[in-house]
Amino acid sequence: MTPLPTLRQLRYLVAVVDRCHFGQAAEACLVSQSTLSAGIQELEELLGTPLLERTRRSVMPTALGREIADRARALLKGAEDLVDITRSAADPMAGPLHLGVIPTIGPFMIPRVMPDLRAAFPDLKLYLREDQTARLLAQLNAGELDAALLALPYPVGGDVETVDLAEDRFSFVCPPGHRLSGGAKAHPADVAREDMLLLEDGHCLRDHALAACALESAPRNTTFQGTSLHTLVQMAANGLGVTLLPQMAVDSGILRGLDLVVRPLDEGSPGRRIALAWRRTSGRKETFRRLAAILRETMEQVA
Repeated sequence: MTPLPTLRQLRYLVAVVDRCHFGQAAEACLVSQSTLSAGIQELEELLGTPLLERTRRSVMPTALGREIADRARALLKGAEDLVDITRSAADPMAGPLHLGVIPTIGPFMIPRVMPDLRAAFPDLKLYLREDQTARLLAQLNAGELDAALLALPYPVGGDVETVDLAEDRFSFVCPPGHRLSGGAKAHPADVAREDMLLLEDGHCLRDHALAACALESAPRNTTFQGTSLHTLVQMAANGLGVTLLPQMAVDSGILRGLDLVVRPLDEGSPGRRIALAWRRTSGRKETFRRLAAILRETMEQVA
């Protein structure tokens, strides 16, 4: 019988390839650096080829080492899915669950839903990680996350399933006395002529806000770029421009204490869809369906 690499050896290799640093890889694997190094040497001896190029100051994968690490990720993800299937069969809503959430959802949605989640699933240990959509999807596909709360539309890829939780429409925010502050609603065509304060590149909310007012072809309106919605409203309150906010943020009180006017966009303008995403191959689909149901119910109650 052909001797095979162990999952532990493959995990060590992936950790080093991802970080190009033995110390950081060992810390990520919760082992000593000597243990990790010995495991990779055993793997190299088993395969009969070097997988890493080592110097006193650096380490980098060989071309073959990088290819094996890519294949190892799929094997490790499959092994984790086997464990998830077993745990889910016993109690789908018990044990750890690593949930990613984007910055334009987390601060506004999580405080609302956590009490209901704790009450409904007291044995579920929820670990949150906040990051931008692209990085969350990469972590999800790598098996580092079990699921993620995202805003759609976004190209999530064919290996990810999603279920919608709520619709989140946009509102126009401006200082009092602004030419668009008097109407009951703001018209996208009027908003498109303003100096728009938007989030920097990488935030999917930026693209959703641009689409809401058909601003894709108007780069002059994106001069100012913020790193968070809280930054945008502070800039607007200081007279630097106007902005668009998702209703979720407005309802959470992000404008409290600021002298700003809020006007909803016309009904016909697109918003964003809040969704729960997970790997198509995951063995915890029943967990995610139940989680989505309680999240959807809570969001409907606060809408």
